[in-house]
Parts: sequence; C-alpha cells; structure tokens
Amino acid sequence: MFEIIKKFIQNPRRGFYAFKQKTCQQNNKEYLLDRIIRIFPKKAKYKILFVALRYDYGDIKRGLSYEENNFLNTLLNMEYDLVAYDLFAARTKYGKNVANDILKEICFRFNPDVAFFILFKDELDINSLLEIRQILKIKTINWFCDDHWRFNTFSQYYAPYFDYVVTTFPEAVEKYKQIGCKKIIVSQWGFNQFLYRKLDLEYKYDVSFVGQPHGDRIKFINSLKKVGINVVTFGFGWPNGRVSTYEMVKIFNQTKINLNLSNASRGRINQVKGRDFEIPGSGGFMITGDSEDLKQYFLPGKEIETYKNLAELVEKIKYYLRRDAEREAIKENGYIRAQREHTYEIRLNKIFDIIFKEP
Repeated sequence: MFEIIKKFIQNPRRGFYAFKQKTCQQNNKEYLLDRIIRIFPKKAKYKILFVALRYDYGDIKRGLSYEENNFLNTLLNMEYDLVAYDLFAARTKYGKNVANDILKEICFRFNPDVAFFILFKDELDINSLLEIRQILKIKTINWFCDDHWRFNTFSQYYAPYFDYVVTTFPEAVEKYKQIGCKKIIVSQWGFNQFLYRKLDLEYKYDVSFVGQPHGDRIKFINSLKKVGINVVTFGFGWPNGRVSTYEMVKIFNQTKINLNLSNASRGRINQVKGRDFEIPGSGGFMITGDSEDLKQYFLPGKEIETYKNLAELVEKIKYYLRRDAEREAIKENGYIRAQREHTYEIRLNKIFDIIFKEP
C-alpha cells in the first residue's frame, strides 16, 4: 500500500493505474481459483472434482467436516486424479456468483470425468450446474443427505438438475422418480477404513457417546446417569467438546460399550447414520437405536447390539458390562463385517462403476 501511495505522489496517472491493477487482480476469478482449490494429481484414468464442505458446518473452528474425513480422504487413497473445492466457503467469502464462476472455471480447466457434489445449503447456482453439464459435457452427481426429513425442503429442488442422485433413504426413490430423476443410486453411509481402524489400547471408559446433543439426547444421557450408568460424552455442545478424528477413534477403542443415539436431528425417526459403521469399523462394540434398515447391514446380537427404548438400553448396558467374552465376540464380528462390506471405498467404487460404464 505504501508503494501505491508513493506512486500516486510521483506520478498520479501511473499510481491510479497501479491501484486499478491491484483491485482487478483481487477480483479476477482465475487468481482466486489458485487460492481456493486443492489439486491431488496421480495421472490416473479418471478425474474427479469433489465439491463439498472442508470444515464442519462450514466453520473452521469446529474442525474438519464429515465429508472431508470420510469421502475426500477415502478418494485420496483411491486411484483417481482429484481436485477439491469448497463451494460453500467460496460463496461465504466472495458471494454466490463469484463462487459459481470459479466452479465453472475449475471444470473448464481440470475437465473432470465427474463432478461429485455433497451440497450443504443453497451454495450451488442451477444455471452453473446446467452449463457444466450441457456445455462442458461433464457428468454430475450429488450425494443427498438426510432425505427422510430433508427431501421436501431441499433435495427436490436440486435433484432434477443432476445426471445422478445418491440417496441413503430407500423410501425416497419413488419421490425422486416423481420429480423426473431417472438415474437414482441407493447407497448408504459407511466409514473410511484409512482413518477408522483398530488401535491397541486398554479400556478407559465403560460407556461413551460421541455426537451432538440435539433433540432429546441430553435428557436421554441424564436418564442413564440417574440409574447409575456413567456415560462419558464428547462432541460439539457437550462440556468435553468436539474431538479430532484420531481422538474419536481412540475413544471407540477405549470404550467397552460405544453408545450411538441414532435419532435424527429433526423428527423422532431412528436413521442409519455414519456412526453405525464407524464404531464397528474401528473395532468397537456398539449399542445403537433399533431400525429395520440397519438390519440389512449388521446382525443385532451377533455383530452389533440395538435398543428400542431407554429401559431396554439400560438393561443391555448392564448385561454387556458383566459379560466380557460375549461382548468381545460381537465386537469382533462387527469389525469383520464392517471391513468386508461397509467401507466408503466399497461404496464409492460401486457408484463410480455405474457412472463410468455409461456413455
């Protein structure tokens, strides 16, 4: 800035030009592009543009996002050329128009085979998406989250503009068809085996819970404590605070009974959640909320344990704290099943196999 002022004094015309040049540089989308994207080249057969949150809920103070830890980190360990772009962060900093112009510039320059989105809110401009598909001829896909409560308020407004949609909620398939979606992939949450894994640690906790205290979870945890069950809680909103991925995996391994409160953040339905796979995938014993969908992925009483209500949960916690051998056998079975069938590498390979086989 001092140099610009000096130029103004020595030569006002040249000083004005220098100021204008600096301003234009700050607003140039190609200049911004190099500051925002992350490129991971491998000279692989396929190129993927990954568009999702880098930080939890878009807040750097909350640490890395679920998308970053599970999807991006898995893709980094797979055979794809990869570019990562946080569209939501760019929108927050530069505005929606600039953020979407950068998205199109990335697609033009990188020319990915697939643009893989996990949208958070309204960060994507539909016209930009259509331009990516129709002019640049890039296949697009979005992994839609929480369709059991978010379809009507979010998914239905974006899904028709993507080539492919992924849902973890089988009952949403018919809804997608009704709004004109033809290429619907039913997948499920999973876990990143490159991060979530067994650690050789001794037990430190009888019962623990890692997750946010939304809905009736505080009341539920307090009810357990009133009957003498010492539940240690971690996560954004609890006194112990949010833990890193490494710390969380340690907790899973150091806990005799990992509790998963699988109620949705909105509504009362028990949904299959990422934690249902992360705990067994890390080699931890888990008791989770009962749901019919979950039985497609694990056998209750053999690979994991489930509960229908508070009274049953209390009974099962006390039961398994007394029966080490039975608990350890279930834990090992759950770990084997998770590693064999439920990694994100397996999930993503199935999705990309469908996409890459189609013209």
